[in-house]
Amino acid sequence: MLVLSACVAVGLGCAAAPRRFPLREPLWQDTDVAPVSVPCRPDPEATEKGPAKQLCMPEPYESPFAWDAVDKTIFRPLARVFAFEVAGESVNVNSLDEVPSSSWFQNRLGRGGLSAVEVELGGCDGDALDANMPDGSWVIDQGKPNGSTPGFRVRVEGKGKFLLKGDDLEQAERSTAAQSIGARFYHAAGFWSPCDSVVYFWPELLTLEPGLTSTDNSGISSPFDRKALDAVLAKTARRGGLIRMVASRWLPGRAIGPFQYEGTRRGDPNDVVPHEDRRELRGGRLFAAWLNHYDAREQNSMAIWLSSNPKEPESSPGHVRHFYIDLSDCFGSRWAIDEITQRLGHSYYLDVAHILQDTVTLGAIERPWDRVGISKGGEIFGYFHSRDFDPDVWKGGYPNPAFARMTERDAAWMARIIASFTREHVDAAIRAGDLTEASHRNFLFEHLWIRRRVILERYFSRLSPVANLHVEGGTRLCGTDLARKNAVFPAAKLRHLATAYAGVGLENQSSPPVKADADGRVCVELSHSQPDGGEADGSLARYVIADLQNGQAPGPLRAHLYDLGPRRGFQLVGVERPESAARPQ
Repeated sequence: MLVLSACVAVGLGCAAAPRRFPLREPLWQDTDVAPVSVPCRPDPEATEKGPAKQLCMPEPYESPFAWDAVDKTIFRPLARVFAFEVAGESVNVNSLDEVPSSSWFQNRLGRGGLSAVEVELGGCDGDALDANMPDGSWVIDQGKPNGSTPGFRVRVEGKGKFLLKGDDLEQAERSTAAQSIGARFYHAAGFWSPCDSVVYFWPELLTLEPGLTSTDNSGISSPFDRKALDAVLAKTARRGGLIRMVASRWLPGRAIGPFQYEGTRRGDPNDVVPHEDRRELRGGRLFAAWLNHYDAREQNSMAIWLSSNPKEPESSPGHVRHFYIDLSDCFGSRWAIDEITQRLGHSYYLDVAHILQDTVTLGAIERPWDRVGISKGGEIFGYFHSRDFDPDVWKGGYPNPAFARMTERDAAWMARIIASFTREHVDAAIRAGDLTEASHRNFLFEHLWIRRRVILERYFSRLSPVANLHVEGGTRLCGTDLARKNAVFPAAKLRHLATAYAGVGLENQSSPPVKADADGRVCVELSHSQPDGGEADGSLARYVIADLQNGQAPGPLRAHLYDLGPRRGFQLVGVERPESAARPQ
């Protein structure tokens, strides 16, 4: 109340004061990867005689298969009918309007850049399964516990453990390709994703451990013996007699269950930011929309405990890492009920809003799913297409708390990452799917590329798309106009102008020259107004704000700097993307 009263007393001057950033380097590495110790507890599944085995890691979280969908669709909305929630901006954003690397996200393509070879490699380090090993080398030690596609886990000497899953014969190659391709896209964007790769092998490579069982989605267990294995292989696509499956390398550390899209994980001292307020999870909605990964839910994630002592993986200290897994539902899929398949990406499984609208209008509203069809050349991808793609209204299978809180700034951040995918990157990711038909590869590339352009046109028209800002030679403020680089808008509309404000009151105004290259590189030449000595480095007398407009976005890219004098140059300390071109005052 005292602060509010003071602002009113000076004519709301507090609201008009420009934001000032302190003189320090931006945070590029979150501290949530620092080793932490957690209390130990007896292993509830220990069976050996003697003292109970101690587990010194966070307790696992179990997410029932159907409960999350029911909760997010029905119970959570009802519980919040009378709740007063103020949606704010993401809180894990650094001073440059970017997301630091963390246990959730790594700055890869968007900041550092990746080659096409690195995109195709994804989360794999070359230690892939070898289909030329002797017969019986792949030992099946576990049936696939749940999910929509059949499979099993193999243990391979010198390679580790891999979960193998096949395709539905009616959609041969779709699921295995989508999982491998989706993993490449998510990894390149910066998320943690497993090493998923398509493999071809002769059935003689497999051998079974005795006494295995598998549990289906309903919780019913049954023997996983030779008969069960033959049944799985009989339903799996082949190429020239070779079995085609996707091999997902077993994640390191110890799994502690899915992560949730809201709240924090109990027992993890590093997990202090509510998940629904993390930019990478919010912005993940736009990435999921691009790939039509409608099944982006907590069951398709996994948190793992990485002990600092690899020889004792269940010991402390350590830290948690968060993975996106089971990406086989990217690019659409085919359900037994075709009416559901047609709606994927356009409507929730149970979409109350759509139901009410159709009831009131007697179904008079034409929906995107009324116009869908199976496209020639893309038959295995069902109704995946670029027609009617609208990232603003895209929906997953059911409501996602983090997705629902995505703001314009969160989406613009993800759009900048999506813009960093070149044709070579997209083609490399698709190659990882090892699709037999060239028409399928071409179809997927074409519609992903069109959907990418739709995203860039939408989000680069609202907030400045200038990215990767830095200072060169002490006086040049340079970045990349991703709209110009990707030819999102006509070149005639992209006119770059800069305005600089300096001093305590930002009263000194100038129009520094701007050089814009065809490849999107944009540089502003700044002039010094402060000497090498005199005012302290962090003094507001040295403060400079440089606004760079590109002629398309309503607001500028606003850079905050300190003028440290001719000898040391300018230091960039902050970046904003205002919604309008109003001067900072």
